[in-house]
Amino acid sequence: MSRRLYGPFNRVEGDLEVQVEIEDGRISAAWVNSPLFRGFEQILHGRDPRDALVYTPRICGICSVSQSVAAAAALREAIGLEVPDNGRLATNLVLACENLADHLTHFYLFFMPDFAREAYADHPWHAAIAERFRAQTGSCAREVLPARAAFLHLTGILAGKWPHSLSLQPGGSTRPIEAQERIRLRQIVGQFRQFLETTLFGDALEAVAALDSPEALDDWAERHADSDFGRFLQVAGALDLAAIGRGPDRFLSFGAYAQADGHLFARGTWADGERGVLDPAAIREDVSYSWMRSQNGPSHPREGATLPAADKPGAYSWCKAPRLDGQVMETGALARQLIDDHPLIRALVAQSGGNVRNRVAARLLELARLVPVMEDWVLALRPREPFCLDAPVPDEAEGAGLVEAARGSLGHWLRVRNGRILNYQIIAPTTWNFSPRDAEGTPGALEQALVGLAVGPDGHDAVAIQHVVRSFDPCMVCTVH
Repeated sequence: MSRRLYGPFNRVEGDLEVQVEIEDGRISAAWVNSPLFRGFEQILHGRDPRDALVYTPRICGICSVSQSVAAAAALREAIGLEVPDNGRLATNLVLACENLADHLTHFYLFFMPDFAREAYADHPWHAAIAERFRAQTGSCAREVLPARAAFLHLTGILAGKWPHSLSLQPGGSTRPIEAQERIRLRQIVGQFRQFLETTLFGDALEAVAALDSPEALDDWAERHADSDFGRFLQVAGALDLAAIGRGPDRFLSFGAYAQADGHLFARGTWADGERGVLDPAAIREDVSYSWMRSQNGPSHPREGATLPAADKPGAYSWCKAPRLDGQVMETGALARQLIDDHPLIRALVAQSGGNVRNRVAARLLELARLVPVMEDWVLALRPREPFCLDAPVPDEAEGAGLVEAARGSLGHWLRVRNGRILNYQIIAPTTWNFSPRDAEGTPGALEQALVGLAVGPDGHDAVAIQHVVRSFDPCMVCTVH
């Protein structure tokens, strides 16, 4: 038995360390450390509640819109505001733009470059994959980066800028749209569709979204082998990426993209092959192995605290351990599409659980499913009708903002006393996925997903660790506050 420490990881937002125990050439146990403490929850204490709209987007420059939407939702619940249809549509469009740009960045710039490594040089597909996806010099970058930049112009029109916009407010969006701007928005989404259909998929988005079984996916991959999704599926099959990185197989989604009634992608849980109802009151944060001062057992974030204890014995991460009904949960695009009952994802998970291939496939499926909906949202905007309502924050109030970022479920919990923030707690998607052990000694989702992975007797054959870690697309700067 031996131990090795891996980190820091490149192409990961923030700092990450993974310590593993190796027996017979395989990982027998893992400990995931988020070594960077941020302190945003302390910064917000005592401030005007609306200051959260300024500070929380700066938790991260990649998913700042998600933080804005969550903060606005928590304030909206505290105030008791309703959002005009235009405000809801504009918020959904900006959030979807950021999330889909994140999916694109993850696939092309973070995940696929690992298969250009020399470790795979003896595979017949390596030369073509390396030419296409090699970090910085691969041919895909010349196509992806301009397409991504052009797509993000949508946030410039609807939110003023990206990242760290201030247009998203509890009552909607402060940036009303004129008729000619709606035409421009339609063009932007249409151009992004064209890129996806010609480059990523080589097929109509509706055809990709209609895939309903592993057999249909295999047949599609054979017919679209020259598309980038097809190339990924070829590599995934050759390396059997469906056999590595299996997590707890319990999934969580707060529901994505608010509709007049419910969500576009359903809210709920998934465990033991069945969808369940989400009860946010059942969320608890455990700090048994976190560098945080212990409270009287795990606490709901509304009553929780973030009090650093850097010398705490036995602790190994700044990350807390969120649990739902005491259970480890995985969150992300795979969870969203599974809980939304998409037939392909449901069949893939039934076949092989949550794993590297299925997580990436779910993210790309969201691109195919969401862009056509964005086109409808743009057409539904009504210029010269209200985009935002306003009302003061009560001196005594509570609220929660539960949204879906690209990486999964993001929650903000707010308590206001005497007109000031008494408590503000945040659980980010990577907090769920990269949590340490809890009081019962149960490892977090990534810690479980690494167990059983082949790394060689000395741990040097560790490229698969990169695939498992990156399949969750960690944002470590969002993890700890």
